[in-house]
Amino acid sequence: MSIFTALAIYFVIWWIVLFAVLPWGVHSQHESGEVTPGTDPGAPTLTNLKRKLFWTTIVATLVFVAWFVVYVNRLIPLDQVVTWLGMAN
Repeated sequence: MSIFTALAIYFVIWWIVLFAVLPWGVHSQHESGEVTPGTDPGAPTLTNLKRKLFWTTIVATLVFVAWFVVYVNRLIPLDQVVTWLGMAN
């Protein structure tokens, strides 16, 4: 596998993990009781985006390393994946 392919896979994993991490610790204005006039009550009060980007990078790196180990060591053969997906002839 080329370095560009590995970086592309990491990039995809990072974005998927980001969307999973974004809801962590979000409190709406309605929940905190501080609704700013002219805004939606469901809007977040504090996003902690730097913290979420940090955790996204940590989790995505762990997922990528696990995937890479499985891929390089052929721990799950392609024939087995095809069987799991029900695509075997």
